[in-house]
Amino acid sequence: MTVRPQSEWPQGEVVCFKHHSKVLQENIWSDPAERDFYVYLPPGYSDSAKAFVALWDFAAFTNTGPGHLNWRNHGENLPQRLDRLIGSGKMPPVVVPMPDCYSSLGGNQYVNSSSVGFYANYVVEELVPFLSRHVNVIDDRDGRGVFGKSSGGYGALVHAMYYPDIWGGLASHAGDIGFEWVYRPGFPRTAAVLSALGGDPYRFLKNFWQKKSPGSPDYTTLITLAMAASYDPGDSPETAIRLPFDLHTCELDSLRWSQWLRHDPLNLLEAHATQLASLNMLYIDVGSRDQYNIQYGTRAFIRRLEKLAIGYHFEEFDGTHSGMDWRLDISLPMLAKALYLACGVDTALVDNWNIND
Repeated sequence: MTVRPQSEWPQGEVVCFKHHSKVLQENIWSDPAERDFYVYLPPGYSDSAKAFVALWDFAAFTNTGPGHLNWRNHGENLPQRLDRLIGSGKMPPVVVPMPDCYSSLGGNQYVNSSSVGFYANYVVEELVPFLSRHVNVIDDRDGRGVFGKSSGGYGALVHAMYYPDIWGGLASHAGDIGFEWVYRPGFPRTAAVLSALGGDPYRFLKNFWQKKSPGSPDYTTLITLAMAASYDPGDSPETAIRLPFDLHTCELDSLRWSQWLRHDPLNLLEAHATQLASLNMLYIDVGSRDQYNIQYGTRAFIRRLEKLAIGYHFEEFDGTHSGMDWRLDISLPMLAKALYLACGVDTALVDNWNIND
């Protein structure tokens, strides 16, 4: 008796390239400059076929691209999900690069920072051209999309704003929007953790990576330190992490906090409205019970999109910040089809793509 469904879909191939980054060299944390760059190739992929749309996968904080290849005890990993969506005809075949943007601060916001690393340049200036040289993908912004959850969703959204010549569409799942609601609630907990260590964030980081079982307060503190280094980087290793609040009173430092707010999508929108309006697909969703309060900033963001008459697709679903992978079943087909159509592929082919053709 079979109770656990087995995949019967044609399987794509995951290839691994070794890539040595120039922009990640000599980062202050000694994070590796040479990294594995995994790329999903769909069933029926061929170097001689018509070029494929590429959907870039930006992983969430505390995860990275290669982590999406992991075996799942329940559900699917990313390649298995792609096999099903493509094999069932729900989406046309796509190439999916999964960059490794992990850092000693636990993850990435996919922006350039002297205190974390120049990860935006790593993706845009190094990996995007690298992929075009080695894989049969459409080498044009209209054939290139980006998607992610949480920090990955944030990265997808701000990349579309900052690099409109690179990205033709995006899907942001619970991307960090509304920093006042998302990050500030964690400051008191961070203050308590750091105060117990004499206020030394570097001591905390050393302890964190040696802990056998970090707890919730540890991860809250790690997030705060990573965001400080991402949004308000210092100009030396000693000032890499500058907190936007007083450890004793938790009062905000208005100068430091203002540096964070400059990176909030709510405060970037108007200045980058033209870039967002040019997208072939602007997909955003969020759970109505998100533990990080991302639904509030996202709702405000959608209202502003409406006022600016920027086209979008938004869904607020009944759920939290956890267990959101099923949302890819909705966003990825929409994103892939929109990009193929923008590249002039016939609508009938996009809707009825046969991977055996």
